[in-house]
Amino acid sequence: MIASPYAEQLARIPVREHRLDVLGTETAWWEYGPADAPVIVLVHGFRGDHHGLEPVVAQLPGFRIVSPDLPGFGSSATFDGRAHDLDAYTEWLAAFIPAAGVTGAYTLLGHSFGSIVASAAVARGLAPERLILVNPIGAPALEGPRGVMTRLAVLYYRAAAALPERPGFALLRNGAIVRVMSVTMAKTRSKPLRRWIHDQHDRYFSAFGSRASVLEAFTTSVSHDVSEVAADISVPTLLVAAERDDVTPIEAERRLATMFPDARLAVIPDVGHLIHYETPGEAARHILGFLGSEARA
Repeated sequence: MIASPYAEQLARIPVREHRLDVLGTETAWWEYGPADAPVIVLVHGFRGDHHGLEPVVAQLPGFRIVSPDLPGFGSSATFDGRAHDLDAYTEWLAAFIPAAGVTGAYTLLGHSFGSIVASAAVARGLAPERLILVNPIGAPALEGPRGVMTRLAVLYYRAAAALPERPGFALLRNGAIVRVMSVTMAKTRSKPLRRWIHDQHDRYFSAFGSRASVLEAFTTSVSHDVSEVAADISVPTLLVAAERDDVTPIEAERRLATMFPDARLAVIPDVGHLIHYETPGEAARHILGFLGSEARA
């Protein structure tokens, strides 16, 4: 295990682990910070869990941060008897938030795949005070210059689901494939930070419930994007985008920002799809500014 560069900051924030039954799905979630502080609810990305957003949590003392593992990932159970599609995830999120004791005003933050789930839930009636999307998926993954790579990834997940159980899991958890993904997405030149990022992916990227659930969730992640629902989101929205994102090009993020009735775009230079690992401090600065909390920082 490689020590987190954000461990000292995170250690200053109290954390409590909980479990809930949400629409029949056992959900593991973590609560950071004072129980009576302003609330931010986090939705993590594909094949991640709550650990991935802890570097951002570490930069936001003074908030009550509610961070679940999505169904099918981390320590949460898979959905029972239904597909891991966008309908299931948005219904689960709408039920989870009040079940976690969030009854007043709150901010909703989604990263990557979480940006799809969070934005769709808001467009369907979820009512946070503000919405924050970090590394938002701002354009169709099956179109444009990255469409070929996305289709190859679809074949990879389908092959893993079709194989017998042992080789199927071995393919999904193949260390070389996980490392190639990690090396491709990491843009930092810091060798210690790159080693820690690779260690995080090695430790948490394969914590999923079943081959079927990860295929369904992946299919959901490449079949939808935030642009589908942007026009239907009326709450103030912050997009925290990366200049070198390999998933959604920055030109698409700039177009996405114009689709919302009320949105602002913050672009972080020299980083890709791992804002939460490489530049959480800069992301937090934009978040605090958006929330009007510069004095708290």
